[in-house]
Amino acid sequence: MKIEAVDHVEFYVGDAQQSAFYLCTAFGFRVRGQAGPETGQADSRSLLLSQGGVDLVLTSALTPEHPAARYVSRHGDGVANIAFRTPDAAKAFESAVAKGATAVEEPVVHSQCGTEVVTASVLGFGDVAHRFVQRTGDREEFLPGTMDIFAADPEESEQLLHTVDHAAICLPAGELGPTVAFYEKVFGFGQIFEEFIEVGEQAMDSKVVQSSSGKVTFTLIEPVTDRRPGQIDTFLARHGGAGVQHLALLTDDIVATVPALEARGVTFLDTPGSYYDELSGRLKRPDLRLEDLRRTNVLVDQDHWGQVFQIFTQSMHVRKTFFWEVIDRHGARTFGSGNIKALYEAVAREKAMA
Repeated sequence: MKIEAVDHVEFYVGDAQQSAFYLCTAFGFRVRGQAGPETGQADSRSLLLSQGGVDLVLTSALTPEHPAARYVSRHGDGVANIAFRTPDAAKAFESAVAKGATAVEEPVVHSQCGTEVVTASVLGFGDVAHRFVQRTGDREEFLPGTMDIFAADPEESEQLLHTVDHAAICLPAGELGPTVAFYEKVFGFGQIFEEFIEVGEQAMDSKVVQSSSGKVTFTLIEPVTDRRPGQIDTFLARHGGAGVQHLALLTDDIVATVPALEARGVTFLDTPGSYYDELSGRLKRPDLRLEDLRRTNVLVDQDHWGQVFQIFTQSMHVRKTFFWEVIDRHGARTFGSGNIKALYEAVAREKAMA
């Protein structure tokens, strides 16, 4: 199976228009298309948001029978489908099902005026599916014949974010190993990183799996049950099972992007000053100026290939579950030995202040 990249990420939300307003206002996305009763989609409404190479689909149910209604009732707003770009969606679907994946949607061909998109979906983890997407023809057409695409805005603002870097996924205790094995067997992912993290009396296990293309990366996390319950346990309880805790979006200049997003209304987690006081003892001199990191609350780590800079938003979710990450890679291919622990501690600080 050849998985080329993340094609798009679909959220199931209670109000697509309200969610789109926040993402466009705060993060600089623009609404590029829509689908609903006007386009033959009678039971739901979807909005396509884009920025750089990031495509987000926000779908709200219009009837109780639509899967988005059940998803939002159980989990609240959240990621429902992480779609994979592939050269042959039907073949990928058949292969995944043959290797044990549960079919969600049989292959469907969407075509109009010479543009063709083939989609098919299988279940991934929890209630999150993976849609295989095969595109031929005009790449500006998202789902030809199904979604109306708007003309580009001639005054489109600067694009600060350009790629989905990775998704962080919380799993119930005991599911980490089987989930890693599932992605290796069904999708051909390989494990590239693992870490056992302890913070006070809490602990969690983490493994990172990645597609052979290197373009799709999942950080899989489970709580350690013989320790005090922590923020992974809280996510699982509030979300109602396994789910995407955050999406990381890649930027080319994090110390410029963070203030720009803050000016739009994005609220990031604070980092204590002691973190920067101790930084020189933990890692070599950062590529970015220490005073800039301190001013923007950006965290830094390194692996064998380079450094990685990251910051996490406060959760705007009513259940305090899903949030965003902004990440900037200076050669780093993984996450370094302290990256996930830094995330754990940052979320713990927000929880303590809530």
